[in-house]
Amino acid sequence: MIRIAPSILSADFAALAQAVDGIADDADWLHVDVMDGHFVPNLTIGPPVVKSLRKHTAMYLDCHLMITNPEQYLEAFKAAGASGCSVHVEVGCTEALIKQMRDLDLDVGLAVNPDTPFEAYEPYLADLDLVLLMTVFPGFGGQKFMGEVVPKIRRTADAIAAQGLDLAIQVDGGIDEQTAPIVAEAGATIFVAGSAIFGADSPSAAARRIREAGNRAA
Repeated sequence: MIRIAPSILSADFAALAQAVDGIADDADWLHVDVMDGHFVPNLTIGPPVVKSLRKHTAMYLDCHLMITNPEQYLEAFKAAGASGCSVHVEVGCTEALIKQMRDLDLDVGLAVNPDTPFEAYEPYLADLDLVLLMTVFPGFGGQKFMGEVVPKIRRTADAIAAQGLDLAIQVDGGIDEQTAPIVAEAGATIFVAGSAIFGADSPSAAARRIREAGNRAA
């Protein structure tokens, strides 16, 4: 079943509560992009915004930590109300980070850049709740979907099935009505969309259209 996770990176931060309210009925999760200006060339938000969101909504808060030193902040994100966090395999210390998230009772995600090979994260699949396969290079919203990641999505889905794992495949980057069927057919189940939802005249209708497009191909 397809789940939709609108990325608040593309929402109006001056009216974030209203933006969340506007898509709540048509979204499953809220995706929170956290960037440190070091691991990626952009600087966004941190635990205080997650804390504010948690006061306003009971939705699942899915925090994507595009940061060099996530071990220093996982406890703060948990305390702020994060439901789950995804750290990047490229940061290293993956086993220790997985254990830290488990100890904090956070859902465990592992994010993977478009040019990172399957072999770099395959050993950790059995320890995860989700694997986030980036379909753009992280750092900025509104980028064009990279179709060359699709074979990696399919290979990951095949490995999950072969190992009998209960593990979601999340995709993020250029996801819209046109690309949703492509990644759904390959095995993705959680769709992060930012500008395609919050940049639409009706964000809720855009979220419904993406879900319907993905479900038709799943």
